[in-house]
Amino acid sequence: MTGHARPGRPALETIGAGTHLSPVPLVPEIRLYQASDPISLWERTELAAGRTGLDPPFWAFAWAGGQALARYLLDHREAVQGRTVIDIASGSGLAAIAAVRAGAAAVAAYDIDPLAVAAIRVNAGANRAAVRAVRADILGQDGLPGPGADLVLVADAFYQRDLARKVTLFLERAHARGTAVLVGDFGRAHLPRDRLTPLASYDVPGQRVLEDSDLKRTTVWTLRERPGP
Repeated sequence: MTGHARPGRPALETIGAGTHLSPVPLVPEIRLYQASDPISLWERTELAAGRTGLDPPFWAFAWAGGQALARYLLDHREAVQGRTVIDIASGSGLAAIAAVRAGAAAVAAYDIDPLAVAAIRVNAGANRAAVRAVRADILGQDGLPGPGADLVLVADAFYQRDLARKVTLFLERAHARGTAVLVGDFGRAHLPRDRLTPLASYDVPGQRVLEDSDLKRTTVWTLRERPGP
């Protein structure tokens, strides 16, 4: 396992009961614990927690943006090789695991959901990837977490207005300090397209259970330089 501590038994039971280890469609080199039925897993998670109104189990699926970003990292190792990487709103840890596979010097994956952090550790262990999984809300921090981070990854984080605003501000602060930024997203409503430059696009299969179609044309973006005064 990776990270500071092993996942607790309840988290492991939830992950084990609701998911199965299988290859990621666009990135078959990587296997994740994935759920086939989001509603059943959501209900099981709330039952285990003893309360309702929990966030959906975003960590249990290989979302389109994460798959595209992972594929890009493995196909363009020069973008990540030797770098210190942070993956924000990491979910399953897919992009973080791909960064390790592509030769990153160190990778930390951040999420606010304790089950996501447990899933990142389990998924990283299944792929023999040294990912440090951290439960923390870092979007409001002025500086980057940890010293020396020179690449920020984020995927599928632009589905809600307030979250998208926080993510964009975080990325802009990082970029202003000279940190590279890579984003995976198929073009959700709150994606700041005017601040992004496309690098590569992929047809990501197997998305019908998550999105409105089985195949999602998904782009990897980088942050565009702001025009000078």
